[in-house]
Amino acid sequence: MEEKNNKEGNGKKKIKESKRELYVAVRTRGLVGVPVAVRHTLHMLRLRQKFSCILLQGSSDYLGMLKKVKDYISYGPIKSDVLKKLLSQRGRMIGNKPIKLPQEKFDAIVGDLISLKMEPTDLEKFDIKSFFRLHPPRGGFKKETRLPWPKGILGDVGNYINDIISKML
Repeated sequence: MEEKNNKEGNGKKKIKESKRELYVAVRTRGLVGVPVAVRHTLHMLRLRQKFSCILLQGSSDYLGMLKKVKDYISYGPIKSDVLKKLLSQRGRMIGNKPIKLPQEKFDAIVGDLISLKMEPTDLEKFDIKSFFRLHPPRGGFKKETRLPWPKGILGDVGNYINDIISKML
């Protein structure tokens, strides 16, 4: 990981630039008692209700936003098989219809997302919504929902996010 240069010298923390990966973020806490600044950031990330999920690139802008709301979400890099299940089972087209695309085109979209040839916001070009509504996890979270990782499920949970999403499909 490379650190981003802090040319201003204003004393702010440096945000590490992640290797280019596709990240997934799931809102795991509710709406009550959320500070206004955090609520605004969650709204910009399109995480407007509990158990909603988004895909995003691992750029420093998005990682800074994720770190700001880390006490309300779980996030980490997504694997290609979990992404394929997420899009096929929970993906919706505009009008709240299931995704009806030819299999070749669907596989091409998944491949382009994983290889970052296409941004997650480009899903709207195919009339696919860029957020997903998930079930509460079947069998529970198995960890505390109000504590940060590793005791709980909040913040950057790494590859454990794939297990969380698999339970919520």
